[in-house]
Amino acid sequence: MNIHCALTIAGSDSSGGAGIQADLKTFLANDVYGMSAITALTAQNTCGVRSVLNSTPEFLCDQLNAIFEDIFPDAIKIGMVSSARLIEVIAERLTFHGAKKIVVDPVMVATSGARLIDADAVKTLQTKLFPLATVITPNLPELEVIIGEKISTPLEMELAAQKIFDAHGCAVLAKGGHGHNDANDYLFDGAGTWFHGRRIDTTNTHGTGCTLSSAIAANLAKGHDLKISVGRAKNYLTGALSSGLNLGNGSGPLDHGFNLRGSDFND
Repeated sequence: MNIHCALTIAGSDSSGGAGIQADLKTFLANDVYGMSAITALTAQNTCGVRSVLNSTPEFLCDQLNAIFEDIFPDAIKIGMVSSARLIEVIAERLTFHGAKKIVVDPVMVATSGARLIDADAVKTLQTKLFPLATVITPNLPELEVIIGEKISTPLEMELAAQKIFDAHGCAVLAKGGHGHNDANDYLFDGAGTWFHGRRIDTTNTHGTGCTLSSAIAANLAKGHDLKISVGRAKNYLTGALSSGLNLGNGSGPLDHGFNLRGSDFND
């Protein structure tokens, strides 16, 4: 049996709703074999992040080499990377191994509001990883950090995405879920496309960014083009949000397995 493979390079979420846990669940739900290289351990739950312990550059390098030398991924999702040195290791190893179909989710702040990236790492992220990316997936606050401007309208989203594309050569999916345009996202890959969505009435949104970017990577791994991959990923995210999972005392996780209701194998 052959199956497409995807790699997540991201932090671990001890509560299971975001990070590599969300990514691996999303890969499985989208019929892709998932692998992971852990950039950091986090002690967190639905209420917030308590502490972060980064991987060493050497250990992250070993993880990446072990994966690429044995099971070469068809696509890669990069999430939380909190230090400039780790970003440099990722960029160097992906270039060395000839990685393709790279989705960069520029994670900067957790849903709970906790900062997840060092200030000096933001610039390194832009200069080292954006040029390697097939697409980056910033939300509105992240988009504002990247371009250094306030974004208040759909037109400003479009201009910001085009500015990043021109500067770094990567497609940009500007996510509107933090704004007032009812979860509509704008993809610019040389031409602009709006993906219209409906805002789900829920406070359980922990890991939405991780889930969307890993679903895009999963669909790229299966050979879909970028626009199709984004559309399929948004449909999956809507289903995971709409399922109504309610866990924890804060911003709860999504139902990543809403479309995978297994049997009781003892029957």
